[in-house]
Amino acid sequence: MTTETDMTAVTRGPAPSAGFRYSWTDSFLWSIRVMALFFIAWGLLGAIGLSLSGDGLSADAWKQLVIAGLAQGSMYGLLALGYSMVYGVLGFINFAHGEVFMVGAMVGFFAADAMARSGFWEANFVFAILIVLVIAIFSSTFTAVLIEKVAYRPLRNAPRLIPLITSIGISFFIQNAMALLVGPAFRTYPAAPSWLSDPISLFGIDVPGTAIAVFVITLISMVGLWLFVERSATGRAMRAVAEDKEIAALMGINVDRVVVITFAVGGAMAGVAAILWAIMFRGVSFFIGFLPGIKAFTAAVLGGIGNIVGAMVGGLLLGLFEGLGPNIVLRGLSWQVPLLLGITFLVVGVIGALVYVRKKHSGLLVFSASAVLLGLAGIAGWTIAIPGLTQLKDVFGFAALVLVLIFKPSGLFGEHLSKDDRA
Repeated sequence: MTTETDMTAVTRGPAPSAGFRYSWTDSFLWSIRVMALFFIAWGLLGAIGLSLSGDGLSADAWKQLVIAGLAQGSMYGLLALGYSMVYGVLGFINFAHGEVFMVGAMVGFFAADAMARSGFWEANFVFAILIVLVIAIFSSTFTAVLIEKVAYRPLRNAPRLIPLITSIGISFFIQNAMALLVGPAFRTYPAAPSWLSDPISLFGIDVPGTAIAVFVITLISMVGLWLFVERSATGRAMRAVAEDKEIAALMGINVDRVVVITFAVGGAMAGVAAILWAIMFRGVSFFIGFLPGIKAFTAAVLGGIGNIVGAMVGGLLLGLFEGLGPNIVLRGLSWQVPLLLGITFLVVGVIGALVYVRKKHSGLLVFSASAVLLGLAGIAGWTIAIPGLTQLKDVFGFAALVLVLIFKPSGLFGEHLSKDDRA
């Protein structure tokens, strides 16, 4: 006699086997991981091999690349703070933040140009650059607060896609408004005095004075921001709103005021970054906010969106990736892996693959496949010569972001999201 349980089993059919299920998406991601590790390992080994043979960059050149990368990364990090803070509080990306940076740089230029024509710039440079810094911070802060009040506050409860699209529209509006007001011409900040631009020897390394100024300004700004967020009552209110706006309002926190302060602080950091741009590159136009803004967003995601420390570290790492990546990885691909080393890699890769068959460890699979490819490159004598390495730093910076997100989607330091974003 057939029981009810037997009838249910017959109706449902046999249970699916727990065998291997092939996925095109997973296969694609694993292949990207393997190829990334293969090229990075080849490039690193190649950079070392070329340096040892005298065909690579000199030690002084590497030091200068590191210093330049850290200086540019400092600017990215300060800009990234605005993206992370706004995302942490409101849960959307303010793509107009690059234009907030641009406004500070442009307004600061007119102040610096007026002081240069009067002779005050050269006679009292330290005081003059402080005045320009204050003007740039005020301009960027005012622009950021105005954007929040006019464009974002009416959309506070709208679906997230709407303020995101609005931020893109505001970005183009500010660009074209600035071009209409001051013209599309490229303008150049007055030159810094020689005592600032001349290199200074630190621990046996010749560091440009402008780079030291950038590091000092960045350090002061970051310490001040950290103390504000962690130690002040307003900072605690910002963290509470970022965690849960409804509960923060029930606790008596003025959410609208906190949001305005968040935009103001992010705008102030953008104003500081604008002066760093003026010190490093001098040239400004109505369009300079676009690419640094996108890279700062990249730095924020790289470190972990919503994470203040992650944003700053992500900016520094992105600057290093741009400065060192093309010269380490891409230049190293022109190095031919020696035959004996290639055979060694091939043997190690095969052994690793055999171990993977028993252990089923995903990291071992990536390592083994990359080692096999390195072995094949050495046996076949492959070399890849890539011209124009300095023109590829932007590509390398964004590629580094993609690779980090493939290996660690939450960013290097993890995301700091509100309760609604984590749900």
